[in-house]
Amino acid sequence: MTGIYKSAEGRRVVEQRYREHLDAWPVPREELRIDTGVGETFVVASGPVDAPPLVLLHGSGANTTAWRGDVAGWASRYRVYAVDLPGEPGFSAPTRLPLDSDATASWLDEVMDGLGLDTIALAGMSLGGWTALDYVLRRPGRVTALVLLCPGGLGGQRFGWLVKGMLLGLVGRGSVRDSARTVLGLDDETAGPILDDVELIFAHFKPRTGRLPIFADERLRTVNIPVLVIAGDRDVLFDSARTAERARGGFTRGEVRLLPDVGHGVFGQTATIREFLGAYSG
Repeated sequence: MTGIYKSAEGRRVVEQRYREHLDAWPVPREELRIDTGVGETFVVASGPVDAPPLVLLHGSGANTTAWRGDVAGWASRYRVYAVDLPGEPGFSAPTRLPLDSDATASWLDEVMDGLGLDTIALAGMSLGGWTALDYVLRRPGRVTALVLLCPGGLGGQRFGWLVKGMLLGLVGRGSVRDSARTVLGLDDETAGPILDDVELIFAHFKPRTGRLPIFADERLRTVNIPVLVIAGDRDVLFDSARTAERARGGFTRGEVRLLPDVGHGVFGQTATIREFLGAYSG
């Protein structure tokens, strides 16, 4: 059984690359494994143990190393917990949780309880952004501030042929890289290592292919904590203009930044997020 990977060898290759990134983590870290009802969840913890907690949720087809460029900027002030989502190419259980029930929120409850956390600041990107917002809606009171990077669930989800080709694994390795450039809005000169990782993962990994559920306006209006939404105006995966419009109209304490000439890969926002969290989460 290969599960979320196309082969046992593919899993080994992806996990080896992941381990290399973890071994080069830019700040001191602890690797934690939390038992949950869907299996083990892998967490990388950085920063002072007595600092305010910040939980990070990466996107689909990724793992905790999506945050390696940001963690040093946050770990000086926060106890940062970068969590591997189940069913993604990290070290958590391969179980994929249904997105139309309380299952994902219940899983995150177990992770927080296992880490000894009561309330947290929460940040997520793409699928992780959807998961973070779903948690806030289902568990009011457990999150003090929310950061959403290129999140699903607000604007419509697009599946252009390049995107679909990459996600479904119907193209060769060279085309996967081309698709990744288009989806993320990145180029080899400035983001070669990121594209290397995406190419490697999608050569061996079987990602989710369904659309993320859209959150209703009346649910968004129940969110009474500070929310920062950052998206790129050239996102080919989600309708970022609609994401920004709904965030501005839905969140009572929302801030929205629509970045010009940026695709689905929203990077370089460490200082912006740190400033936002400093204002609202201690």
